[in-house]
Order: sequence, then C-alpha cells, then structure tokens
Amino acid sequence: MSLREHVAAELERTRLRSAVLTDAVDDTDLVRQHSPLMSPLVWDLAHIGNQEELWLVRDVGGRDPVRQDIDHLYDAFKHARRDRPQLPLLGPAEARAYVATVRDKALDVLDRLDPAGTPTFTAGGAGSSGVSADSARRLVQDGFAFGMIVQHEQQHDETMLATHQLRGGPPVLSAGPPPPARVTVGGEVLVPAGAFDMGTSTEPWALDNERPAHRVDVPAYFIDAAPVTNAQYAAFIDAGGYDDPRWWTAEGWRHRTEASLEAPLHWIRDGGGWHARTFGRTAPVVPDAPVVHVCFHEAKAYATWAGRRLPTEAEWEKAARHDPATGRSRRYPWGDDDPTSLRANLGQVHLSPAPVGAYPDGASPLGVHQLIGDVWEWVDSDFLPYPGFSAFPYQEYSEVFFGGDYKMLRGGSFGTDRAACRGTFRNWDHPIRRQIFSGFRTARSATVEESA
Repeated sequence: MSLREHVAAELERTRLRSAVLTDAVDDTDLVRQHSPLMSPLVWDLAHIGNQEELWLVRDVGGRDPVRQDIDHLYDAFKHARRDRPQLPLLGPAEARAYVATVRDKALDVLDRLDPAGTPTFTAGGAGSSGVSADSARRLVQDGFAFGMIVQHEQQHDETMLATHQLRGGPPVLSAGPPPPARVTVGGEVLVPAGAFDMGTSTEPWALDNERPAHRVDVPAYFIDAAPVTNAQYAAFIDAGGYDDPRWWTAEGWRHRTEASLEAPLHWIRDGGGWHARTFGRTAPVVPDAPVVHVCFHEAKAYATWAGRRLPTEAEWEKAARHDPATGRSRRYPWGDDDPTSLRANLGQVHLSPAPVGAYPDGASPLGVHQLIGDVWEWVDSDFLPYPGFSAFPYQEYSEVFFGGDYKMLRGGSFGTDRAACRGTFRNWDHPIRRQIFSGFRTARSATVEESA
C-alpha cells in the first residue's frame, strides 16, 4: 500500500469513528455541555474540521480558506471548555457540512502525493500557521501533516468518548465485552539496571514531544506485571485509604478533601460492594479489571499505602520498550508490528478495560502485561521536554505546557486509537483529572541484593 493509500484509509477510518460518536445522539445532546470539564460534542466536531483546514487545506495545500471567519471559535487556547457553549458555534448540520467540505479539499491535496508517497508540491501557500520553508518541507515528508491530523482527530474522538461517559440518560453507545483473562498475571517484574533509548528519532508520525531519541540510564527497579485492579483498589478504600492523610501528599490530601473524593469517579457503593456507571449502564465493578477514572493523587496515595510508588516516565517506557536480549528499544512491548486485537485493548472496540491477563500476546519480553491500551497509566514525572527538543510544527502542541501543573500518562486506553498510541507516545493532564480513562501500576526501587 502506498503512503497516499495508507493516509486516505486512516483519514476515512478515523472519520467513521467521529461519525459514530456524534451520530449516536440527537442535536440537543450535540450542543449540550454534559460537564464543565468538556466541550459540547458539536464543538469537538467542528474543531476537528478546523484543524484539518488549517494544516492540510491551507498550509500543506496552499488553498484558500473554507471558513476563516470561525478560526477564533475553534482555537482551543482562546476559550476555556466551560465557556464554549456561549460561543456562536456552528450548529450540528453546519458542522457536519463544514467537516465534509474540508475533507473533500484535504483529499484533493492528498492526491498531489505520487503513489510512492513522495511530495510533488511544496507545502505552504495561505500560511495560516506561519510555518517556515524548512517546516513546510517537513510537513509533507512521510505524510507527517496528514498523520498529525489523523492523530488529532483520534485524540478528540477519545475526548468525545469521555464526554459520552459523563453524559446522563440511557445508553447510546454499544460494543462487545472485552475478552476474558487468558493467563494469570500478578506480582512484580525486575527490570535490570542500565541505559536504554527513550523517545524516537525515526517514527515518521511521532509528535514533537516524543523526540529526539536519547539514552537514559535507569537504576534497577520492580514494576507491577499488570495495572492495579478494581479489587486491589477496593481494598485500599476498605482499609480507610481515603480517610488517612498519611498516604496522601499535602496537595493530594487538600484536593481529596475539597473535592470530597471517596472512590473512583462513577463508582457507587451498593451494600458491601461497588457498582460503576459506564456509558449509561450500571453494573458491579469487574474485580480483576484495571481500575479506571482515578486521578494522579489517588494513584499516588494507593501506591504509598501499598508500600510502593508510581513509576517514573523513564521506568514506564523502559518496561514497555526495552528488549534485554538485543538491547534495542521496540515500538511496542511485543515488538515493532502495529497493535492487533490480540495484543491490546484499543480503539473503542470495547467500552471498558479488559481483565488482567487478557492480552498475553502483548506482553513485554520481561513479562509486563497490558502496558498498551486498557487504561492510561499515571507516572510520577512532570511534563518536560527531552534533551534536544525542537517544537514542530507549532509551539502550542507541547512547548507551552512544559513545566506546568501537569503529570504524565502513558500507554493509551481502551478509548485510544492505534494511530495515537505507541511506546513513545506521551500524554499529560492536571493531576486532579479523572474524567479521562486513567489508571496506574506501581513500582519500587530494587535493593543492591535484588538487582545483583
């Protein structure tokens, strides 16, 4: 398959998912704000089209604007999510027509790639984002700009999926249950000390914060073979974990108190057990499935209670990518091949995490399971640039967030698409956020005797 064919297929596959998420509800639900943490679904839809217009139609294609008059409405930096319902947004029919028009023009631009994927044109023209000539060339190399737009739309699809989870009312989304556990997974895995290559300089669609590849020396440590499960987290609750400040940082305890946190988001106490509301359905929590919808502070408190800690970002990535037999870093825990349904729970194929042990084909060489998919995993690292970082193609994707109040999440969730998930992919959010599909696993440093 040529690059042009691959890009066209990814654009179509991604747009079909956007349609599922927006066609599932009526126009009233599309324009309603289901939580102040989220935009109305119709904003996300038109924003997807606006970004595609900015980068593919105007900058790569050099075409005249489709709707330059709405740029300010869909600039995520100009308007907080809570304020977006008050804007004169495109209505559902207008938004659908807009994204369809933009897509037609983007495909016209794509047709100017030859079958081998070599650019036959120079990016730039209208110059809406003000990229330099060198950046313009890089935008078309390996179809990067198209891959960036595919990933952007998939990221907003996951955001819209999170909005659906916060939506009240009867279920509107459906999917088959995740597979059962195929193997028993538990305990911890020793990751020997040593350097590994973190990040990437070769992944063609990797985003700027994943670059460049660089050597990182990591002392020996133990990491959980699987994410923390609902049953394990329930034990923390039952032991009074939410009532004892010993397990929490000062910041975490303050947030727990102010937000009246008592359990993961969407959990409901039912007698002596727990139920959870998931996309309009309420059912008992699955004991051996990874816990989801916990914030960084909750994850860190659990780890402290358990006598452990959260892994650092480097520890997480080494566990996910380093192959001790060859010394090289893989694209994924299982190797360099793309994810499949046997390796990871990705892409909204299921609407919940799968039980621990459901994906043995996706384990790392050392036997660490479900590092990709199921739940985003909080790690105890701030969002900072890698040595040699260079913003591309614009500062607002990563650079403006560095050094702020953000903690890292790695690995993707059941709502993350394969196009927006790899061993180097970096996600970040405020440590109080838990509407996202976030879980965690724990780690501990190895003693000299254990690492020998």
